[in-house]
Amino acid sequence: MEPLFYVMAIMGCGDGNLNCTEARVIPARYETMAQCRAALPDQLAQNTDVPYPMIGANCRASGVIMAKAGKAKPQG
Repeated sequence: MEPLFYVMAIMGCGDGNLNCTEARVIPARYETMAQCRAALPDQLAQNTDVPYPMIGANCRASGVIMAKAGKAKPQG
């Protein structure tokens, strides 16, 4: 089973940060969300070739997320 990790997506946006779309995903994997967020400024600086007037970035979880087993809560 593949562990949980975080990836960073570079987003291209129109003027005023409207209509943002994913332009690319950075190939680096981060073990924590904090590590990914710390890398945002450097990755944005390295990805200025995206053909949009504005760019941004977003960290997101990737991999398998397991639910914890436990007692089900009664419905109703």
